[in-house]
Amino acid sequence: MSRARFVVRGLVQGVNFRAAAAHEARRLGISGRIWNRDDGTVEADAGGDDAALAAFEAWLRRGPRYARVTSVEREALVGQPGERDFSIG
Repeated sequence: MSRARFVVRGLVQGVNFRAAAAHEARRLGISGRIWNRDDGTVEADAGGDDAALAAFEAWLRRGPRYARVTSVEREALVGQPGERDFSIG
C-alpha cells in the first residue's frame, strides 16, 4: 500500500470535481479524502496500491467533463490515510 497527496490546479472547483474524484477513488479501491482549498485548487490524500494510485492520478489529470485541469502535483506520504473509505471534505 502507498499513500500520496495530490494538488490539482485549473478550473477544478464548482464543476463537480470532488464528487467525481471520490466516485473514481472508490471504484479503484482507494481510501482517503478530497477537499477544496482556499486558493482555488483541490487537494486529495489517497492511499491504495501503486497501480490504483497511478490510475487515480491519470484520472485527476483529466477530471470530470467541465473541469479544465492545468497541472497535478503528487507527493509521496508515509502511512495510510485516516479514512477507511474515500470522503469529500
